[in-house]
Amino acid sequence: MHNAKTHIYFVPGLAASSKIFEFLTFDDNKFSIHHLEWLLPNNPKEPLEDYAYRMSLLVKQQNAVLVGVSFGGILVQEMSKFLNPKKVIIISSVKSYTELPNHLKLIKQTNAYKLFPVKAIKNIEEFSKFVFGDFAKKRVELYKKYLSVRNETYLKWAIYNVLHWKQFEPRNTIIHIHGENDAVFPIKNIQNCIEVKQGTHVMIINKAKTISKLITDMINDSSCD
Repeated sequence: MHNAKTHIYFVPGLAASSKIFEFLTFDDNKFSIHHLEWLLPNNPKEPLEDYAYRMSLLVKQQNAVLVGVSFGGILVQEMSKFLNPKKVIIISSVKSYTELPNHLKLIKQTNAYKLFPVKAIKNIEEFSKFVFGDFAKKRVELYKKYLSVRNETYLKWAIYNVLHWKQFEPRNTIIHIHGENDAVFPIKNIQNCIEVKQGTHVMIINKAKTISKLITDMINDSSCD
């Protein structure tokens, strides 16, 4: 099976659909692309580990590559604990709780996240600002099609699990691609990443050509195995 295709599974960011990957391009002769959508939590307190196990069941091939964006990056790291992936690549994400910015740690410590008005998701401008950062103010119409997961139970569950992720030490096997201008997870808190010049938290959309090449290069790089 020397010429077998490499299967790549993509998981989008918090509240986003797989449409955020629509501009990525890969060699169809070498790669088989799979886009995973968010499942709804079984209950508001479903442990992230249990949720990740359910998502891992959607990966049907051994030695697949897992790629996650933002909260999806956290999830693919958890999914990998139930799988034997060829590689795990995270984009615009974090490798551990220690890489979260101080204001998010403070939100956790003060329980301020419980005050987040989930019903505000009906206001797409405010919601996109929360998920994507300041950049979204200029692209509200564009993001309407990307922020499709607006279930209140899911949102509360996802926000809680970003803030309470129990990975306290980065795993050195994770390949991390990060933008130098990421407003959600500032690069000053990120260690050991492949830095994308002028990349923002939404570079999966507006720097898709660059990201596609980086993903392809990382998969082909045997030193990352």
